[in-house]
Amino acid sequence: MLIFEKSRAGRQCSLFPPCDVELKTLPEGDRRKTELHLPELSETELSRHYTELSKKSRGVNDGFYPLGSCTMKYNPKVNDDMAGLEGFADIHPLQPESTVQGAMEVIQTIEKLLCEITGMDRLTVQPAAGAHGEFTGLMLIKAYHESRNDFKRDKIIIPDAAHGTNPASATMAGYKVVTIPSNERGLVDMEKLKAVLGDDVAGLMLTNPNTVGLFDDNILEITKLIHDCGGLNYYDGANLNAVMGVVRPGDMGFDVIHLNLHKTFSTPHGGGGPGSGVVGCKKLLADFLPSVLVEGEQDKHFVKPVKSIGDMKAFYGNFLVVVRALTYILTLGKEGIPEACKNAVLNANYMRYKLKDLYTMAYDEVCMHEFVMSLQDLKDKTGVSAMDIAKSLLDNGMHPPTMYFPLIVHEALMIEPTETESKETLDQAIEVFRKLYKEAEKNPEALHNAPVTTPVGRLDEVKAAREPVLRYQWT
Repeated sequence: MLIFEKSRAGRQCSLFPPCDVELKTLPEGDRRKTELHLPELSETELSRHYTELSKKSRGVNDGFYPLGSCTMKYNPKVNDDMAGLEGFADIHPLQPESTVQGAMEVIQTIEKLLCEITGMDRLTVQPAAGAHGEFTGLMLIKAYHESRNDFKRDKIIIPDAAHGTNPASATMAGYKVVTIPSNERGLVDMEKLKAVLGDDVAGLMLTNPNTVGLFDDNILEITKLIHDCGGLNYYDGANLNAVMGVVRPGDMGFDVIHLNLHKTFSTPHGGGGPGSGVVGCKKLLADFLPSVLVEGEQDKHFVKPVKSIGDMKAFYGNFLVVVRALTYILTLGKEGIPEACKNAVLNANYMRYKLKDLYTMAYDEVCMHEFVMSLQDLKDKTGVSAMDIAKSLLDNGMHPPTMYFPLIVHEALMIEPTETESKETLDQAIEVFRKLYKEAEKNPEALHNAPVTTPVGRLDEVKAAREPVLRYQWT
């Protein structure tokens, strides 16, 4: 039931103290013509309503959440404690620089540490999310080429297994997207890549390990080919959790990178934000970074790069997200960062190995942080689809993995357990997957009807997407 439906005229809760300043009214022309519709409830009813809603939600705090490609890892509470400190939470972006030296040190420190982790030279914290970071990185590439009067480069090469935001970001930046297919191993098809190279290539967008969870063993040759034709290499940092502290994108030959702090570095993820898609780059692109950067030691100050592409967001990005990410990095330290990475890889391979005798692995080899199963065989044999399995997982206390992505795998389920899950949790999840497979063989109709224990049953997702109800209609 919506909170508006629980409303009863005259009920209220006193959440605000009496006003202690003179009241001012708006001019007649600026006032509402009708009363503002707000729900009227007591404080008890209000508290119960939102507590009830929280129980209907499913997140990493109440169960296994193996959402592939999204790195839904646990967010340590110490991160929130640090972000809640008065010196961080109660400052204003227009304060004089002399009064926010500590906050500026946060930005300066995370730039230094993330550059060390990624192999980049400079970094901006302005972009607000991953796709925003992609767009920022592409604008850096564009500014670089145009600064050299090289206007003929109008193509960005993107593998067919890329994140969907990659081609969208490239298009927004004014580029033509050239898609190259994956080979039979799920990696970049080298011959197809070579066939599209030329002096009109602005760059390549790639994540490594890629979207099917595999590290491309041709990565050095790939980035060299792009450089040899005059292009630049962009690293989509969505999968950095699989390699952080072990191998650096900058050493692979990448020139610019965005990082999803809300994925790899354990800050809140989902629900529309706030996120952070910080962007790092090599020296050749540093002069084009968005304003502003922090420089100085004792007397820190903001500077704007000489050829800056301008502001990508107001002020200094989602600062408290940056505080949380820095807390995570400092907590783990130089030893903990690669350990987390290795455990993520270990967990993914453990699950893959324990399921491969039943489920068809799209690419049956050692993976990195995630693996992709194809349920096409199961669907052909029993009629049970990847959607049916995913919905049935909800009845077993587990959030479904990513479905039907990447598009190059039919009936795909992409599973990323992350490093924060215990062996016991993984074993329970493995048992559920195995149980559902056998149930599909014996009683497929039961899976077609799932979920049956959730607040609502199987929804008409096509209708929900095409005919969404986005506002409450007052009667």
